[in-house]
Amino acid sequence: MDILMSYTGLVASIWIVMGIYIASLFYPNFSHSKQFCSELGATGSPTQRLSPAINNYPLGLLFVLFGYYIATSESSPAETIAVGAMIIVHGVCTWICGFFPMDADPYTDKPSTSCNIHSWSGVVMLVSFIVAPAIIVFSSTYPGVLRVLSAACLVGCLFFSYTLSLAFKAKTNPGLHQRLSYGFQILWLFIYSVYTLM
Repeated sequence: MDILMSYTGLVASIWIVMGIYIASLFYPNFSHSKQFCSELGATGSPTQRLSPAINNYPLGLLFVLFGYYIATSESSPAETIAVGAMIIVHGVCTWICGFFPMDADPYTDKPSTSCNIHSWSGVVMLVSFIVAPAIIVFSSTYPGVLRVLSAACLVGCLFFSYTLSLAFKAKTNPGLHQRLSYGFQILWLFIYSVYTLM
């Protein structure tokens, strides 16, 4: 069982890319550059039920399993337990985002309760995968290469989170910036997963 759980982080890193792509095929004229990933599961979207079924729910499980595996591995230092906890939080919030869809219009002035829950859960998801690599960056427990790569992913995520906010205000291509921001977080998860398997 431990062997299977050790690969869940790696599987999640690949699954999320494939899941979003597959769901988008069933959403006519979906724009990856202009629309958020969450719009695939938005209220009233053509893929409202499909997207969380192939993305949020299985991904949440993979994140939780990997986080649990990391946090409970034999002789895990406190830093690793904290990283595992952040991955579990990310997984739980992935479930919440799937269960509470965002509104069809991301620019609505009066978001629904479901959309507000979705948005705040998304914020916690973002923060959890900022804290996790930051723990590694500032901990001497980990090898230098992993710390440098984690730092690079962290900087990339923060930079594109900033450009995302600008693109959202300008109503241009926030989808592209969201994918780049979250892409660096998923890249970090992939790198960290490979490290845990070595």
